[in-house]
Amino acid sequence: MSDLLENTKAGRVRAVAALSKKDVRADTGLFLLEGPQAVREAIEYRPDLLRELYVTPTAAARYALDDAPVDTWFVTEQVLETMADTVTPQGVVAVCQQFPTSVKDVFPDPATDVSLDAVQEARGGLPGIVAILEQVRDPGNAGTIIRAADAAGADAVVLTGRSVDPYNPKVVRSTTGSLFHVPVSVGVTLSDAVDRARALGYTVLAADVSGDDLPDVRVDGMLDGPTAWVFGNEARGLTSEDLALVDRAVKVPIYGKAESMNLATAASVCLYESAFAQRVATSSTGR
Repeated sequence: MSDLLENTKAGRVRAVAALSKKDVRADTGLFLLEGPQAVREAIEYRPDLLRELYVTPTAAARYALDDAPVDTWFVTEQVLETMADTVTPQGVVAVCQQFPTSVKDVFPDPATDVSLDAVQEARGGLPGIVAILEQVRDPGNAGTIIRAADAAGADAVVLTGRSVDPYNPKVVRSTTGSLFHVPVSVGVTLSDAVDRARALGYTVLAADVSGDDLPDVRVDGMLDGPTAWVFGNEARGLTSEDLALVDRAVKVPIYGKAESMNLATAASVCLYESAFAQRVATSSTGR
């Protein structure tokens, strides 16, 4: 642990604060991690990604971060506030290395990369679930979907090139550490992701208000096997061209008086429906 860092205009402080900007993240390959829970997840699951840790003396004692496996600096509350992207930070900020997953690892080419049997074995016998985000621009929604995918046991999340940067500070915060649990792929086009998913035997479903009711789709057995869910833009949804790529459009029915459902909430329902259906199907067949 270093001496107390007090100068809010120090070069180190400015460099950390600059990671809130996408171009700086792209140039450095680094991103900002805030809050004790997210830092704990990084320490437990991906300590190799941690580059620097900054904590106030109070936070270091409260969250037992004095012996974190990374270069650590004590900072004042003012310095921490300058570094952080949040208005009221929790006394802990870290700098991490970005670690995007290749789409080839999410959807390996069965002709050249890996056998389908190997893919199935890697999933622990379960068919598999992947979330594909097309033009999802809101950081809170993207981060919450990553967290929901992690909770539902999904294999990966794919963000197309027209979606928000997964290392945006608000995305990272919204994952609450799930960014370190589930592979996240970026930069691929929707059509390429769908083609790769279908080549591996996934049923590709789009969450869209024009689709069939989710319970009916589950009864039809379409959620029992490998499923790739496509989630579209918060305001515009998916285009007709996007919908033409998938096997079926599906909507979450609204039984109450709500006008609509938040994208991340709808995505959570869809992902969990697939998780439920796959476990029931796997249990009933003895796989």
